[in-house]
Amino acid sequence: MSLDTNTGGAPQTPPIYLRRNVLAGLMFIAVAALGLFLSRDYPVGTALRMGTGYVPRLLCWVLAGLGVLTIIQGLLVPGESVMSEESSSPWRPIAFVTLSILVFAFTIETLGVVIATALLVIVGALAGRNMRPLEVAFTGVLLIVLTVATFVWGLGLTIPIWPEW
Repeated sequence: MSLDTNTGGAPQTPPIYLRRNVLAGLMFIAVAALGLFLSRDYPVGTALRMGTGYVPRLLCWVLAGLGVLTIIQGLLVPGESVMSEESSSPWRPIAFVTLSILVFAFTIETLGVVIATALLVIVGALAGRNMRPLEVAFTGVLLIVLTVATFVWGLGLTIPIWPEW
C-alpha cells in the first residue's frame, strides 16, 4: 500500500473499486454471466435426468454466488489495491489464469483429463510470483483426483483419463 504523507505515514485505504476482492468478485460475476449467456440454448433437464446445460448453468450460478461473497468481503474488509506498489502488474494473473483455462480446454480431448488438469495447474500457478513447486504439485495431484472422481467416475462422463498413444 502506498503511504499518505498527509496522515503521518499511515497506510491509505484504496478506493472501493480498486480493491482486489471487489475486482475479483466482479470478474467472477462477469464470467458467470458469460457462461449463462452461452449456455442459454442448452437443455437443462431435471436433477434426475440432467441435460447438457444443467452442470454448466449450475456452476455459473455457484460462481456468481462466489463473486457476490467475494465482493461483500472486499467491501467489508479493506484490502490491498490492485495499483499498490508491492503488487505486480494486474494483467499477469488475468493473462495466466485465462491461458490456463484455454490450455485445459484445448488439451482435454487429446491428452486426457490427468495431463490437461496438470497443465491447468502449472500454467495457472505462473499467475503468481511466489510459486512453490511442492504446493503446485500437491494442488495438481489433489485437483486431478477430484476431477477424475467427480466427472469420470461419479458422473460417468466419457472423457479420456489418459491420452491414446
